[in-house]
Amino acid sequence: MPLGDEEAPPQSRIGVAIVDSHPMAIEGARSWLAAEPRLTLLPTGADLETLLADGQPSVDVILLDLRSGDRLVIDKVAELSRAGRRVVVYSEDTSPDTVMSLLEAGAVAFLGKHESRDHFVQSLLAAASDRPYVPPVLAGAIVADQSADRPVLSPKEREALLLWFQSMSKASVARRMRISEHAVKQYIDRARIKYTRTGRPAATKAALLARAIEDGLVRPDEIGPDARRSEPINQSGQGETA
Repeated sequence: MPLGDEEAPPQSRIGVAIVDSHPMAIEGARSWLAAEPRLTLLPTGADLETLLADGQPSVDVILLDLRSGDRLVIDKVAELSRAGRRVVVYSEDTSPDTVMSLLEAGAVAFLGKHESRDHFVQSLLAAASDRPYVPPVLAGAIVADQSADRPVLSPKEREALLLWFQSMSKASVARRMRISEHAVKQYIDRARIKYTRTGRPAATKAALLARAIEDGLVRPDEIGPDARRSEPINQSGQGETA
């Protein structure tokens, strides 16, 4: 069904704050997102502190312009991520180095300002439910990344990662793998440790997904909104046929 065809109950809507110093960019993003009934557009502007102040409406996802004045705000992304905020960065600067730096800083997704409304909406919806989403610019940056050191993951670590990328919680992965949630967390943590030891840290889910795609452990289409989430996974990362 096309986006925007159904009304969503107000209490289920996702609060999105747009932080950008360019009024034209804000109005463009606002016009695209306002037509999506699952999203609620909150006060917007260039002052992030005001938008997040006490007494303001609850913000589920921050859509943050990478450039504030004459500087990049990668440090602000890291600060917001440490505070538990979901940040989707959008920018005209789509160089692979910039995109990967933002993922490593804690951004849950990256959008080029030239990308379509559908990618904007899907990225925000996925971010709000802690699911990865890979729009074209992000996929291109991941493919272009030339990091060579690939850790060796066990079959169970690979399976846990793929299911986690396709799911909304570690609890659902545990049910699929028929193991405890604690065991799932251990598999994911071990994968992170292995990446850190090879000099390719992946502290966030988005960064870990980027590493997994770089290394061929998962394809971008496997974790998109239409990915099949019900079939078991074998050791090669493909769905079982029986």
